[in-house]
Amino acid sequence: MASGEGRRRHHDLVPLAALLKREMKSEKMEKPTVRVGHAAQSKKGEDYFLIKTDCQRVPGNSSSSFSVYAVFDGHNGNAAAIFTREHLLNHVLGALPRGLGRDEWLQALPRALVAGFVKTDKEFQSRGETSGTTATFVIVDRWTVTVASVGDSRCILDTQGGAVTSLTVDHRLEENIEERERVTASGGEVGRLSIVGGAEIGPLRCWPGGLCLSRSIGDMDVGEFIVPIPYVKQVKLSKAGGRLVIASDGIWDALSSEMAAKSCRGLPAELAAMQVVKEALRTRGLKDDTTCIVVDIIPPDNELPPTPPPPKRNKLRDLLSFRKRSRDSASKLSKKLSAINIVEELFEEGSAMLAERLGNDDNLNSGQSTSGIFVCAVCQVDLAPSEGISVHAGSIFSTSSKPWEGPFLCFDCRDKKDAMEGKRPSGVKVS
Repeated sequence: MASGEGRRRHHDLVPLAALLKREMKSEKMEKPTVRVGHAAQSKKGEDYFLIKTDCQRVPGNSSSSFSVYAVFDGHNGNAAAIFTREHLLNHVLGALPRGLGRDEWLQALPRALVAGFVKTDKEFQSRGETSGTTATFVIVDRWTVTVASVGDSRCILDTQGGAVTSLTVDHRLEENIEERERVTASGGEVGRLSIVGGAEIGPLRCWPGGLCLSRSIGDMDVGEFIVPIPYVKQVKLSKAGGRLVIASDGIWDALSSEMAAKSCRGLPAELAAMQVVKEALRTRGLKDDTTCIVVDIIPPDNELPPTPPPPKRNKLRDLLSFRKRSRDSASKLSKKLSAINIVEELFEEGSAMLAERLGNDDNLNSGQSTSGIFVCAVCQVDLAPSEGISVHAGSIFSTSSKPWEGPFLCFDCRDKKDAMEGKRPSGVKVS
């Protein structure tokens, strides 16, 4: 996907006090009720999840509340899944500039998610463990849902009327041609497992290591062309609400997105999660760890989850049910879309190039700390003016044509960026 599609206009920041006053006034507007349920069956003990419903952008301010839901499907052990569950949220929040109002905070989330995923991967790999994990990470703030994902755990959205939309992209080498091309261009080899006699079996894998995924957190033994840079999608639901189903591949290897959504319609969130797991086990048996989170975003005057679709479908509405919002779409359009039960797409970006995902510092004032010192856009460490390397510069071994343009990276993060893009052999340290 072209990086331009992931760009949005930056709005000038205003004093925090004014933003908080504005948000307190907006509390008069209807807020959704959120219900969550979880169910799981363990086979290998490598699936982990996160449900955190008490987050606040501004401590003590109830109008700044949001919730987080995530699934981590580990492989080659559970160390990466556990580490990611414990640290990813803090790393994402740490990459967000301070003093933002809600709208600016939501606009900053995609970039912060990228930085948080890369920092988590970098820190875990520094431990020297070879485990890896998928990560599907969901932030719900009122009617706005932001999803970041690497690997093949999935998040789907089921809305009133029966329209099912995927909010993630599977990073499986077998199915994702663009990712296969990226991995081979960065120095990886893609092929099937060879057995005696030269026959090839099983899904496409990346060698060395034999991983079936093109993106994950961890997996230092495979190669850094297996990147932690997430696909990110942000949508705004209509006032009719919707249901999120977040699950590991133990569900998706057994059920399609439509089957999973249909199997639990009409049930409350807790029973819905149990039903999805039950249906997956009935279809395929317990062949892998199976984890499911169901999140219902419900209008205040309607405590019921999404209902089954009516017998007759409005084909025109289905075609329009997921349209992309322009960068400068007006609030008047937003109200119209909400009134006719259309989901707005606010942001979408899937590029694996770090420079494209971090953007420019004129888009967001995250290149400097509150003290005015420059910070690394990924790991948030302070940088002296002579230490930072522009994320837009060429390889470490070349000279940047515009070294003054941020955001900036520390030497370690720049080294990692070069490895992910195949500009140096993975594992080679640059002094």
